[in-house]
Amino acid sequence: MARKRLIIEMGMGVDQHGQEPTVAAARAVRNAIAHNALPGVWEVAGLSHPNDMIVVVQVGVPYPEQVRQEEVLAVLPFGQKTLTVELGGMVVQGRAIAELEDKNDEMLIAVASVTVWVDI
Repeated sequence: MARKRLIIEMGMGVDQHGQEPTVAAARAVRNAIAHNALPGVWEVAGLSHPNDMIVVVQVGVPYPEQVRQEEVLAVLPFGQKTLTVELGGMVVQGRAIAELEDKNDEMLIAVASVTVWVDI
């Protein structure tokens, strides 16, 4: 059996208020998979269940050490999931709003790559 890449999708996510890198990372992953249908998993690769996919996620985000990885992976409905989080994305000057419980005026931007592999 050979492992083959079936699809690579990219996404971006922002946490404008709250300064939570996990929120930005999860939104980036959700954005990457938001408009996908993967009929090739069955029709081309011949998998019998979507949990047979191998889903490799990479996220670049400010403050990567604060990311709660299980929450980011929970965005993916299926597959054998792995996540690598690294320093990346952007910190943009925003506006702290007390009613939104902002810690500061940072907006966090994350980028994500989601790669689906199959064993054929």
